[in-house]
Amino acid sequence: MDEDLKLLFLKIIENNRQKILRICQAYARNKEDQKDLYQEVVLNIWKSLPSFRQEAMINTWIYRISLNICMRFSIKSKKENRANFAIEGISILDESRDLQINIETNEKINQLYACIAKLDDAEKSLVLLFLEDLSHRAISDITGITENHVAVKLSRIKKKLFNCINN
Repeated sequence: MDEDLKLLFLKIIENNRQKILRICQAYARNKEDQKDLYQEVVLNIWKSLPSFRQEAMINTWIYRISLNICMRFSIKSKKENRANFAIEGISILDESRDLQINIETNEKINQLYACIAKLDDAEKSLVLLFLEDLSHRAISDITGITENHVAVKLSRIKKKLFNCINN
């Protein structure tokens, strides 16, 4: 593999590390599985990079690889009767705020992610991409469903999450 490809690979991983980790965290129950998934995603990016045709944006390509690896893991985990999913390590605390507000915020976030964990794989993928602040167009490119269908599905998923949180 030539030096330019190696440099491109390193840049891709550096620029997308946090995105990949967040997706892996959403699909893996524990830290070890998260690390394994992350390594699997990175390995697949490395193997696939020479054949990347740049027909899609690199971020779209990274999301597809990450979601495909994580979804395969999910299917395998279900077959092995392992627990579905756990979202760990989500922290959006603002240290300048009162501790009570931070605790309440964390509880709400944990409740949201507990509800997300109950979604099926397709719904979970859409929500994770939405939480990554991707546009409907970008989500459409990654998932292969139309933008309109993305909007409809996200609307339905939001209602499910709202009901889950409020019950």
